[in-house]
Amino acid sequence: MSVTADPHLITTTPVTTAVVRAVVPAAELPAFYDRAFGLLPRAVAAQGAAITGPAFGLYHGVPADTADLETGFPTDRAVEADGEITASGLPGGRVARMVHAGSFDGLGAAWQRLGAWISEQGLTPGTDFWEVYLTEPSPDMNPDDLRTELNWPVE
Repeated sequence: MSVTADPHLITTTPVTTAVVRAVVPAAELPAFYDRAFGLLPRAVAAQGAAITGPAFGLYHGVPADTADLETGFPTDRAVEADGEITASGLPGGRVARMVHAGSFDGLGAAWQRLGAWISEQGLTPGTDFWEVYLTEPSPDMNPDDLRTELNWPVE
């Protein structure tokens, strides 16, 4: 069973991030995330930077057969490009936000709910949006314990 907290509007400030960006076939997303999350902490630490928050996935447009995305971590400063790793950022501004509780399988429905709420408020959603993985998944955890923050910039 999954539960989704009510959507609300917030104002965010820009956040510096270290990411791996790619266009990934939908079926390969879990492997992409695993690989990126394995590379990033070591690369950030090797540059003397610090991770300042949980992992995220920033999507550039709605995924279909492929997803154009950045996955990474917020950092205390910009990192130098190193192989696949580069500096980026999460945007500041007005954001519709809600928290999805439950397995990643329920994220599609949660995003649809947030999109419907944005429309009901008379707002226009941006083309980019991001998920913050508030709980780190592990093989032995109950998927109901996962918490994912959904963020969608609006005008």
